[in-house]
Amino acid sequence: MDLFAPTPPQSTPSTHSPLAERVRPQSLQDFVGQEHLLGEGKPLRVLIESDQLPSMILWGPPGSGKTTLARILAHHSKAEFFQLNAVSSGVKDVREVLERAEANRKHFSRRTILFIDEIHRFNKAQQDALLHSVEDGLITLIGATTENPSFEVISPLLSRSRLYVLEALTNEHLHRIIDHALITDPLLRTQTIVVNDRDYLILLSGGDARMVLNGLETAISLATPDSEKRRVVGRKEIEEAFQRKYVKYDKGGEEHYNIISAFIKSVRGSDPDAAVYWLARMLEGGEDPKFIARRMIVLASEDIGNADPYSLTLATSCFTAVDYIGMPEARIVLSQTATYLASCPKSNASYVAVNEAMADVKGKPDEPVPLHLRNAPTKMMENLGYGREYRYSHDFDQSFVEQQYLPDGLKAKLYYRPTENGAEKKLKDRLNSLWKSRKR
Repeated sequence: MDLFAPTPPQSTPSTHSPLAERVRPQSLQDFVGQEHLLGEGKPLRVLIESDQLPSMILWGPPGSGKTTLARILAHHSKAEFFQLNAVSSGVKDVREVLERAEANRKHFSRRTILFIDEIHRFNKAQQDALLHSVEDGLITLIGATTENPSFEVISPLLSRSRLYVLEALTNEHLHRIIDHALITDPLLRTQTIVVNDRDYLILLSGGDARMVLNGLETAISLATPDSEKRRVVGRKEIEEAFQRKYVKYDKGGEEHYNIISAFIKSVRGSDPDAAVYWLARMLEGGEDPKFIARRMIVLASEDIGNADPYSLTLATSCFTAVDYIGMPEARIVLSQTATYLASCPKSNASYVAVNEAMADVKGKPDEPVPLHLRNAPTKMMENLGYGREYRYSHDFDQSFVEQQYLPDGLKAKLYYRPTENGAEKKLKDRLNSLWKSRKR
């Protein structure tokens, strides 16, 4: 069981380990952030101090302390602690831990904590394998995830665990973490290190404590000692350490849906500045530009519609152009389209109309087609009145004649109600001038 040897929560990391591992907090006193869970009298702290840990899911952004917190929980508990990573482990691995847990309970009266990092990467079968053991208390499960558990953790497992949401670390938290590293790390505390522009270091790390520390370590190694044997870390060293900004964006995860949602809502809300910002966030995070273009085609019809019919043409042309040219030039086409769609008048009247019509189609009996609208390809159908009394629109002034087109049961129904916005106002005025008995 070498793979599952219990992780000693207070083991001393090798000097060859990354800085983030060397200075990982070993106690609640050293842990930075998550005061809403770990402050005096807060729920998780009370459970830790009373050694009454339930199975739990820790949900939070990268570098917010999920793994560190799990190890601290194990240290404070009298349970044996095992750690698996969902990327490299499977059902067989889980079963080996469960066998060890059975032995712990039967022979040593000792609890077992199983920590699964990135539990969202376990498939349904792998998560199912944990259910019975969690339910009967054979193991205390601690799952860590950056993804919304509502989508990524099966409901039965989620219902058997408590969910604790870890918040992103603030700049103040990250400054404290940097100070702690410079003072306590056995390799850094023997040197004189000056870190200029810490806020820039924090910015490039995307608020991830692990990336702050490992980026800092690389930047320090790039800094040449000056005449006073100090290593001065400036913007140049920080940029060289990171090469590029870390963007918190998982194309398959919750942040993907959050940011595309913010983009769509910004365009719908007529804010081109916000729209182009979220567009840039998606592109920098590696989003498929054709995905963004497809979403704008839908938006052009759903949220703009006939207030500016050209918007659908532009959005469709945008997709074609993006498909032709690809990145990085596609960003220009996407920006042009996004800013136009955000700036033009809005109407969801067409969207509302089709939804209401579909609701009636699904919820009401099928209404017969009025006789005068029916096709009459045979003499028998003609004799039955099919097509009789139909009036051909082009035989009348303005190619319009008022007659019934809806079924009898819905003849007074109004689905499409044009707004006063943009080009749609002209459509509304025309319809009202034609249909005297059906004002919109």
